[in-house]
Amino acid sequence: MTQAFPLQWPDFIPRSTRRETGQFKTSLPAALENVRRSLRLFGSDSGKPTSAVVLSSNVTLGHEKPADPGIAVWFKWDGEQRCIPVDRYASPAANLQAIHHILEARRVELRHGTLALVRASMRGFQALAAPGRTPWWEVLGLAATASIEEIEIAFRRLARERHPDIAGGSHELMADLNRARDEGVRERADG
Repeated sequence: MTQAFPLQWPDFIPRSTRRETGQFKTSLPAALENVRRSLRLFGSDSGKPTSAVVLSSNVTLGHEKPADPGIAVWFKWDGEQRCIPVDRYASPAANLQAIHHILEARRVELRHGTLALVRASMRGFQALAAPGRTPWWEVLGLAATASIEEIEIAFRRLARERHPDIAGGSHELMADLNRARDEGVRERADG
């Protein structure tokens, strides 16, 4: 399951190496509302409602300019998980507003094209596993047959070493650890 915090960045999009200020004049609450409305309207327009929406970030309350302003909006649409991640801009509000515009572009495609065209463009947002990614059990240092309890214990132990606030930890290490736990728990729950 995708988490709102810390940021869950998809493997298929590289992170930005520099940030722009952007020209958006939208506040964070307004940008959040724009994204929520665009998701709802996109689902309505396509006849395929969006669900399981998670806005994932490293933003904490009271920080206008976090070190990592990236935002990833995860949701299910047309039977598959999608993710629209943006970290091009220096503020979370600008990144959210960019996501709003990306969703609105899909709505324009629906008005002037077909559902098949939108499905084709949305393929780029499918949250698929990256090739060559380390299996969840190896990341957690477990056997592939580990139980949910063993997965959670290993996750907690490793999180104390890999969290970005700990020396030697990083957002990338923590994101991979979160991914491994989520995949392992999901596989055990489904199996």
